[in-house]
Amino acid sequence: MGAFDYKAVDSSGKQAQGVLEGDNARQVRQLLRERHLLPLEVTEVVEKEKKRRKLSFRKGISAADLALFTRQLATLVRAGLPLEEALRAVSQQTEKSRVSSILMGVRSRLMEGHPLAIGMADFPQAFPEMYRATVAAGEQSGHLDMVLERLADYTESRQILRQKLSSAAIYPIVLSVMAILIVTGMLVFVVPKIVGIFEDSNQKLPFLTTALITVSNLIRDYGLLGLFVIAGGVFAFKRWLRQKSARRRVHGFLLRLPLVARLVRGFNNARFTRTLSILSGSGVPVLESMRIAGSVIANLPMWEAVEEATMRVREGASISQSLATRGLFPPMTVHLIASGEASGKLDEMLERAAENQERELDGLIGAMLSILEPALIIVMAIFVFIIVIAILLPIFELQQIIQ
Repeated sequence: MGAFDYKAVDSSGKQAQGVLEGDNARQVRQLLRERHLLPLEVTEVVEKEKKRRKLSFRKGISAADLALFTRQLATLVRAGLPLEEALRAVSQQTEKSRVSSILMGVRSRLMEGHPLAIGMADFPQAFPEMYRATVAAGEQSGHLDMVLERLADYTESRQILRQKLSSAAIYPIVLSVMAILIVTGMLVFVVPKIVGIFEDSNQKLPFLTTALITVSNLIRDYGLLGLFVIAGGVFAFKRWLRQKSARRRVHGFLLRLPLVARLVRGFNNARFTRTLSILSGSGVPVLESMRIAGSVIANLPMWEAVEEATMRVREGASISQSLATRGLFPPMTVHLIASGEASGKLDEMLERAAENQERELDGLIGAMLSILEPALIIVMAIFVFIIVIAILLPIFELQQIIQ
């Protein structure tokens, strides 16, 4: 039995859509007719998701939806509800048809006798490899409810971290855009009208005023061309970054910048330790846990460091010593991992390392914002001040001549 997305119309011509379970599309169409609905389109959920991936449509579900689904499923399973009924209940509670379809697709695989992790494997863009490996370990150990609780905590913590980063970036971006628009508007519309008066008087203009007029003319005459050049440069840069060697150079450069390096290392280290903690605590083998946890790292040199560390662990070295070799992970993280290996509480120490790193990241972002926001205001004020002075200088010189 599979899950099928359908679109149909009733006798009044009103369109309806949803998800139905059936052995095949023909049976689903018959079910729709019995409900006095005329089927327009019936597609199996799994096949529909495959087409989405091939056509590069939106590939997965959002982190917020994944966190909410995991928490709901963990709560229902912990309450003793059968897994297939829990999936049905969660799919009915969600307001998003795409999420409901995916959950019903997973449930259909479960009804066929497959494990939950295998059902999720049909939707790899919705359920990451780390997520599926953790679920599989929970099923094998017989503690799926506990593993789902840990996964719920993990997905929620990742969602909170993303929200903090997004919220922190909104105000500086808005302020920067407004500053650019205000200065550009003054250069394009205000400056030419005011300064044009002095040009007609054949008065020798100060250097600052002349430079301002030149910049204003350049923006008015070549502004659109400049935007196209910038857009083309961004596009070419993104194409260049598709090469692994290019990404290594750029990511390595970021790790050498004083303040940016702390942010990059902190963010990737927090994701790595948090992921490794949930995997090792759920019973996933250490080597597999390190491989999967390394895949969540966005910085290429740090990912390569984890790959090298995995090779050393396979040869018998400890995790802490292996991660410390290239010096890309903070000493605090390395020491906590070493303590966890020595005490047999690796997952707890990894979780503590992730929490410490996230707290440090929050403090660093807060400090940066406290400096960046007034700095942007000061920079905008300086530009406006220069424009005003450039306009007033000819007036002052004209007054001196008159006197």
